[in-house]
Amino acid sequence: MAIVISDADARRLISMAECIDAMRVAFRDLSDGRAANMPRMRYAVETADADRRYLANIQAGAVPSFGMAAVRAGSRFVRFEGEGEARRVLHNPDARNWTVIILYDLATAEPVAFLHETHISGIRVGATVGVAVDAAARADSGVLGLFGTGRQAGPICEAVCAVRPIRRVQVYSPTPGHRAAFCERMTRHGVECAPVSDPRAVVRGADVVCCATSAATPVFDGAWLEPGQTVVTIVNSDVTGRRSEADETTFRRAADIIINDWDSVHANRQVELTEPIDSGAVNRERVHTLGDVLTGRAEVRRGPDDIVYYKNNTGLGMQFAAAGAVIYRKLVSEGGLRVVPPEWLASEPSKD
Repeated sequence: MAIVISDADARRLISMAECIDAMRVAFRDLSDGRAANMPRMRYAVETADADRRYLANIQAGAVPSFGMAAVRAGSRFVRFEGEGEARRVLHNPDARNWTVIILYDLATAEPVAFLHETHISGIRVGATVGVAVDAAARADSGVLGLFGTGRQAGPICEAVCAVRPIRRVQVYSPTPGHRAAFCERMTRHGVECAPVSDPRAVVRGADVVCCATSAATPVFDGAWLEPGQTVVTIVNSDVTGRRSEADETTFRRAADIIINDWDSVHANRQVELTEPIDSGAVNRERVHTLGDVLTGRAEVRRGPDDIVYYKNNTGLGMQFAAAGAVIYRKLVSEGGLRVVPPEWLASEPSKD
């Protein structure tokens, strides 16, 4: 029996703390060789409207500890804005999000849920950042510098505040109204939030510097970074184009770099990492997967002068399996479900 899980259900049924715990389990499973995850597949197609492109986004993975597999199938139009196509923005004719996540039970192979994607997508990115910051940042980190005020910025801010005693957030967006509105929302959540008009002020004095933007080009100068900082980015290159929120100076200055997985680096052509490795600017041995850091298979240097860079280099299908399992089980226990009849989903086996 498959059910429909709405964004409203997801918002109600999974907290940031629960999602952080679920991501820890998933990445440990991946490091242990138990979880399965395919690199993200994306393709872009030109359309009759020269102002936008069709973009497909497909991910799949499974987390045995949760007994769940997931497939995320994304479908959208995007438009590139700014000099050199500096930003990629959603440009659907209908503003709704058509991406769907399907959950499959690892005990029966049956589809058990169809999820709206908007909320779970944001919270699993934020939660994964929280896991990485908890593993890499100094325990006394009190200041968060944040680039971006869009849909990923809020969950990332919440997650970092959940794992470190953040007392101040200094945030920059190129649009003054956006950063003022973001700070008003964060202040209501009990966080002191200061909008800044100079990007350099985001980095100055911050313990953790997070980028949560839609930019295709670096949003800060790696020379601004200060000893002991932890840096986070979420934008990456893929087969549809080259993108990075961090410059090569950031890669060079990092004592250690943490990524989600290596398969995606190569499958998605993440040249912003592979090129510095190939040139010798970055030591391949100092690039670790998040799962290996969590399981102790890799050790990150955290000296007072060491900069640690967490490059959240891809979304993983297993993240949706883990977070989706938490939401699914809670909703089933409540009852009152929206059910999809099994005969709509299953066909008879071939007799050939």
